[in-house]
Amino acid sequence: MWIRANPNFFRDSEPDCVVRAIAIATGDSWEKVHWDLCLMSHLEHTMPSVNWLWDLYLKGRGFIRFELPESCQECITVREFARRFPKGTYIIGTGSHAVCVRNGDWFDAYDSGEMIPSYFYRKKGRR
Repeated sequence: MWIRANPNFFRDSEPDCVVRAIAIATGDSWEKVHWDLCLMSHLEHTMPSVNWLWDLYLKGRGFIRFELPESCQECITVREFARRFPKGTYIIGTGSHAVCVRNGDWFDAYDSGEMIPSYFYRKKGRR
């Protein structure tokens, strides 16, 4: 089930889905995640939302990345992913959006349940 969540209390429609998803998944504040990514992006001379940068950030925090099938005969939506993984915390990437799934619910500023994930992250040793 979609649960409306936006840890960015000051802005409702910002393109900050990466920061929101990571903050929700880790329990850190939006501000902490944003600053962490900004520092990394400054050191790497890139933007904080670049996929490879937040991939590096999550791996440094103990997350493992998993790819999902590219064949749309096997494609699943965020909604279906949440149904199939009713336990644990995940960060899903669609290529253009990031969303947190926790215990069968997806937490986002809007209902992204029909989006098609390309990959996901899970904390090492957890499911």
